[in-house]
Amino acid sequence: MTDIRSLCIYCGSGHGNDPVFTETAEALGHLLAAENIRLVYGGGSVGLMGTVARAALAKGGQVTGIIPQFLVDREVMLPEVSELIVTLDMHERKRLMFEHSDAFVALPGGIGTLEEVVEQMTWAQLGRHKKPVMLANINGFWDPLVSLFEHMSASAFIRPGFELSYGVATSVDQILPKIRKRVAQIQALEDARPKTDAVPLERL
Repeated sequence: MTDIRSLCIYCGSGHGNDPVFTETAEALGHLLAAENIRLVYGGGSVGLMGTVARAALAKGGQVTGIIPQFLVDREVMLPEVSELIVTLDMHERKRLMFEHSDAFVALPGGIGTLEEVVEQMTWAQLGRHKKPVMLANINGFWDPLVSLFEHMSASAFIRPGFELSYGVATSVDQILPKIRKRVAQIQALEDARPKTDAVPLERL
């Protein structure tokens, strides 16, 4: 993997109470289209989910929506996406979102967004993948989570050899450069070390 061709966006099915969250989702959708990077997301048409997908489509981008059948009505599935996959359950949805994506970004969102991005961090921590994971820390939204991770490390629940591998971006224009830097870092480690070695990455 030398560059990203698809990016999974985790984000809220609401807009939150800060207009910058919606502005950020729209700007990111436009950016992915301009960079010819496929957006992979949860398939809904509401909240930040709908904003980022419509923004990418409006600029000619490619969008893959992956949604479980029971959420088709609740999240008001967006039918105009380039590719729509309806799954049997959440487990299949998350697996397919992982398989279709080269990297992951969490915009502001609720407990579902938190669960999805932390799961990717956990899989990376356990050596199941080396795909970049990025928190889009818009207006400090993810600061409490980053502080919690630091508290876990200080309390010796995140131990040496099992460090979390993730990045933090505070604006849209930082996201792709930081992800690409991490891709290059991962590739360099892959080239230099046996594939069985687990090498922690410094947080960007």
